Amino acid sequence: MGCGGIEQTLPDIPRIYTALAEWLACMVCILEMHPRFDKWKICGILALALPVQAVFLELTKGRNGFLWFLFMAMAVLFMYLLIYGCADSHELDAAYHCIRAFVMAEFAASLEWQLQCYFYYYCGFQATWLTLLLLIGIYGSVYLILWKLSRQVASKEDDLDITGREVVFAAVIGISVFLCSNLGFVYTNTPFGGRYQEDVFNVRTLVDLGGLAIFYAYHIQRLHLRSQQDLARMEMILHNQYMQYQQSQETLELIHLKYHDLKHHILVLRAEESAEKRSEYLDQMEADIKSYGAQRHTGNPVLDTLLTSKSLNCMKHGIEMTIVADGALLDFMDVMDICSIFGNALDNAIECEKQLQEQEKRMIHVSVFSQRDFLIIRIENYCEQQLRFEKELPVTTKAQREFHGYGLKSVRYTVHKYGGEVDISLKDCWFSLKVLIPL
Repeated sequence: MGCGGIEQTLPDIPRIYTALAEWLACMVCILEMHPRFDKWKICGILALALPVQAVFLELTKGRNGFLWFLFMAMAVLFMYLLIYGCADSHELDAAYHCIRAFVMAEFAASLEWQLQCYFYYYCGFQATWLTLLLLIGIYGSVYLILWKLSRQVASKEDDLDITGREVVFAAVIGISVFLCSNLGFVYTNTPFGGRYQEDVFNVRTLVDLGGLAIFYAYHIQRLHLRSQQDLARMEMILHNQYMQYQQSQETLELIHLKYHDLKHHILVLRAEESAEKRSEYLDQMEADIKSYGAQRHTGNPVLDTLLTSKSLNCMKHGIEMTIVADGALLDFMDVMDICSIFGNALDNAIECEKQLQEQEKRMIHVSVFSQRDFLIIRIENYCEQQLRFEKELPVTTKAQREFHGYGLKSVRYTVHKYGGEVDISLKDCWFSLKVLIPL
């Protein structure tokens, strides 16, 4: 049957369709985030959530005015609880994703139902299998496109670190889209309505499409800005580590000069008749020899300089650092990358050890070796703190956490450049950072 212009009173979107759209939108957001539980538990939560949402929306249909807004707000709250319950994220991140999921669901449901009404009433395609095929096709296409669009710029490794102001901005977009697209159904005498119900359908779908485009443009731009900020911070940390390496080189040169000066000190000591002055000379020589003894010889000059510098820092704070390292294995790595991995890891370890009250517990172990065609770097330190991990990284205990925690992120970023992985764990009061890089 050809398409015609038959006058028809069009029904609103079935509640089961709305529930399915909201459920799928939540799933898209959850897939982008780090899971809170294992996949089977999350699947169980999602399987239970769909019928609960459908029953709630079905029981509250036919309400108008204030009750309609109230029940829609409760449906959005359910979406928030579903996202927050399945994804390991902060409350503000979950709220932001919830608003994004709601805007997605509004557009998908509106588009699918408008097309279904068109084919059903105007084109005569009334077979049940065609209705189901259209539902699967529209929902599947919309959510697949949106998921792939976000996947290109989003990462599960990090939170979005959404601020309260950004949640408010997202909420303004979501509420504006919702009101402009649905007021024509609740109150017919509005600027967003029309003489015919088909006009209201068109307004709703187009407003939802525009709102979704605005939200996604903002979302993708924010992700790009956040990635640029993270990269800039890690590059700054990397640059600082490289500067420390250069300063350490200068320090080592001074140590070498001091060592050669010891020969002259010995001549002076032999000629000195005063026992008190000889004792002062001996004390000074002993201190100089200790500094020279802190030098490390691993086979890699960059690693030698870094380890020597960190060893001197450990001696200053009463930290025992043991090193078993084959530095020649690092010859394929860039100087700045070696500085980033060892500099950041050892700085974190030394900072942790300095907080221990009992000096005999201040210990750091460093090992570099190869095993089965892998370069393995292991840096361990004694740690009595109870650390909390997010995204496989320990959460910083310092104030203003947005400015801290980038040292280990820089290590992970550098290791990933060489196709490697970083494993961080805390077991039996030993904090362990393990790096595996294919040789």
